Amino acid sequence: MKRHAGWTLAAPATLAVFVLLVLPVAATILTTFGEAAGPFAPYAAFFGSGFRRTVLWRTIEISLATTAISLVIGFLTAYVVAKAPGRLKSLLIVAAVFPLLTGVVVRSFAWLIILGKNGILNNFLVGIGAVAEPLSMLYTEGAVIVAMVYLFVPLMILTLVGVLENIPEDVVQASASLGATPAATFRQVILPLAVPGLIVGAVLVFTGSFTAYATPQLLGGERQMVMGTLMYQRAMVSFDWVGASTIAAIMVVITIATVLFMSRIARRLNPMAT
Repeated sequence: MKRHAGWTLAAPATLAVFVLLVLPVAATILTTFGEAAGPFAPYAAFFGSGFRRTVLWRTIEISLATTAISLVIGFLTAYVVAKAPGRLKSLLIVAAVFPLLTGVVVRSFAWLIILGKNGILNNFLVGIGAVAEPLSMLYTEGAVIVAMVYLFVPLMILTLVGVLENIPEDVVQASASLGATPAATFRQVILPLAVPGLIVGAVLVFTGSFTAYATPQLLGGERQMVMGTLMYQRAMVSFDWVGASTIAAIMVVITIATVLFMSRIARRLNPMAT
């Protein structure tokens, strides 16, 4: 009886996940294989279109750039937070979490005000004489990446703080006492022990930015279309449900492949990470 107690307790949640998540995703993917032209005709049409390939590559490019920048900023910030004394640490964590209390759309609109031609940043640059006329910063990849980094860095910080806090200080001091430089200590001690948090944070940021819709739509527009906005256009504007399902299936496959790839990297850097 005790052997099956865990399965019994997990059964309702497992059933809910299967019915509400697995079945809809499976049904969406299966619809792409029912075309009269052949089971892989929708995928051939997608990859045969130069425009759609460009959208896919742009989405991957933005997601990778967002993940890389968020990793650097998040790791440095989380390290400072983890080493801060008790009360200051609490304040820093609250400051990191605070942006999450505001909706994604509101935060994206804030960047419209900051990056617009008459926005805060352009007015500042013109005011100090750095530029003669306002720059066109909106509806570019850079604008989307900046806003995405702002959205996802708090998740990266929260993921890494707990991991960095649990690294024993004795191990770091032992490394220094054995003659390791700070750079060597970071590379050979801190970084391998932080791999689980880095992998989890990277997966969260990559999947979140890869599937984002609101921020790329507001700050990228039609000129910087990504997979999320393309899927919305195919489903809600063109009513091409098979085309939208094909895009969703490709996004699911890329997301799963990314998770598996990052897990493999984690095992190589730290065998205890997975």
